Amino acid sequence: MTRTRTLFQNSLKLTGAAALILSLVACEAIFGPPTYPVNNVSDGDTINVKDDGGKNISVRFACVDAPEIPHTNKEKQSKKTADKNQFQWGFKAQQRLQELVKQGGDRVRLTITDTDQYGRKVSEVRLPDGTFVQEVLVKEGLVLVYREYIKDCPSVAIVEQAEAEAKKARRGVWRDTKFVEPWDWRSASK
Repeated sequence: MTRTRTLFQNSLKLTGAAALILSLVACEAIFGPPTYPVNNVSDGDTINVKDDGGKNISVRFACVDAPEIPHTNKEKQSKKTADKNQFQWGFKAQQRLQELVKQGGDRVRLTITDTDQYGRKVSEVRLPDGTFVQEVLVKEGLVLVYREYIKDCPSVAIVEQAEAEAKKARRGVWRDTKFVEPWDWRSASK
């Protein structure tokens, strides 16, 4: 706290943009990074938030891939066992994510690592209390580590450990012998 007070006192000697930037850094040191209100949970690994300017931002979770939910009428009406299974797990992941978001007061903290081909911000997502959302979902067997993009994951060790625990305990998709990994399901559905 003394260091923050010194930073603040020194910022009083500065003027203009330098003082503002230093004040913002001091505020973040005291209060933590900003939180964003969540507008909706699109599926098990995508949310929409609003920035300070009121702009909607689509956020794709870094490190993980969730089972799919149906997007088209054809998918919604599919009678294929693989589709039904994929969507069942997709809805479970989406529902659990909604519960976590609500637990965080409908607010999240983002660590943006990239922007994907669809313009979504790829991000690690935490609740205001620091709970790492991807870790929870992986540990519960509701989403999987997305190895194709793992190089962009700052918390790779955390999600890999969570997945090892889920596999060993046979939680979620790891107990379902009919489950098809989402990337394989998408590939087969094309």
